[in-house]
Amino acid sequence: MSGHRRVSGGVPGRVPGRVRRHEEAVVVIGAGPYGLSAAAHLRARGARVRVFGEPMAGWREQMPAGMLLKSTPAASDIDAPQPGHTLIDYCRAAGERRYESDWDLVPVETFARYGQWFQQRLVPGLETERVVAVDRRATGGFEVKLDGGEVCAARAVVVATGLSGAAYVPRELAAAVPDGPSPAGPVSHSSHHRDLGRFAGRDLLVVGAGQSALETAVLAAEAGAASVRVVARGRRAVGFGAPPDHQPRLRPESPFGRAWSLYGLTHGAGGFRHLPEPVRHELVRRVLGPLGAWWLRERFTGRVGVTQGRPPTGVRVRDDGRVELELGGGGGPVEGDHVIAATGYRADLGTLGFLGPALRAALVRSGGAPLLGAGFASSVPGLYFTGLAAAASFGPLMRFVVGTGFASRRIGSAVGA
Repeated sequence: MSGHRRVSGGVPGRVPGRVRRHEEAVVVIGAGPYGLSAAAHLRARGARVRVFGEPMAGWREQMPAGMLLKSTPAASDIDAPQPGHTLIDYCRAAGERRYESDWDLVPVETFARYGQWFQQRLVPGLETERVVAVDRRATGGFEVKLDGGEVCAARAVVVATGLSGAAYVPRELAAAVPDGPSPAGPVSHSSHHRDLGRFAGRDLLVVGAGQSALETAVLAAEAGAASVRVVARGRRAVGFGAPPDHQPRLRPESPFGRAWSLYGLTHGAGGFRHLPEPVRHELVRRVLGPLGAWWLRERFTGRVGVTQGRPPTGVRVRDDGRVELELGGGGGPVEGDHVIAATGYRADLGTLGFLGPALRAALVRSGGAPLLGAGFASSVPGLYFTGLAAAASFGPLMRFVVGTGFASRRIGSAVGA
């Protein structure tokens, strides 16, 4: 990239190649819901903030067209430091249909537009240049290098890269593709597919049993796939949640439904990090785990086949290009034209290539994720993580947009002006 950097929101770009030593900024890396929310809270506290990333890129590029949010409208607000920036505020301002009740289903395209509107109002001047390196300075703080050549000084860095680089493909599937999963190969990840119409007339195998797997399967079937089969790794039958009028009335409300456990994990996220590490990881893995949305059941039943209780053990690519998904538990393989691993996302510091080796080595980890303190600070002073990377410390709440309020307010308070 040459000349001035692209800036979203009308603020002029800065000249590449210049090291800024004065008035050091807080740098936010990532422009999805967590990055935008954190930046808005930091600016409201008077901090000078530079935000790098394509606004709502993951929602615009990695989510299939026609996808609907599993969360209710009330649980889909990006937290802001002042009123007037909720999803329904956007719908009013844009003249779009209002999504208000628990029965309303929010299209991913609407949510992506909402995030861009939020950015334009509260995070103007967002810079779309990519961060390629972050390293500590001997004098304190960080140097952040951009792909256009600029190196800027930062007193603190907030990593909010969301699902970028976190797509998880089990090794049993990944072994069939030495060059990595891809849409053009025999195995891909669900995040690779914006348009599932590419599978029209083809036989598709989808590995997984959560919302991503079940909705991917339905959208592919509705787009004309010849056949679609979900391969659920566990023995538990593929299931769907209860509609709003079937929620248990004697249990407390949470953004995810009525249940004591969900209420506790939502309102007790601050204490989650004090649980033993094995307990924390098990809760992140199991709570709000594989379950389809209530509204998906009718579209799924009779349209998508299911194989369950036989976990995949490998993939064989035949000479004719077809794939055979080998399964445990006895019996032969299932075959198709392509395998999609709708197996979710896992935080892994090893995928954050922009963090310098010395910086990564200094981070205390919890599994593959950084271990964080009360203000979302890592073991490296001045380095913060939010969103999915914070789930190992603060629980399943960090996997959902509704967690932006908990995270961003604490980051704003910890980093300050």
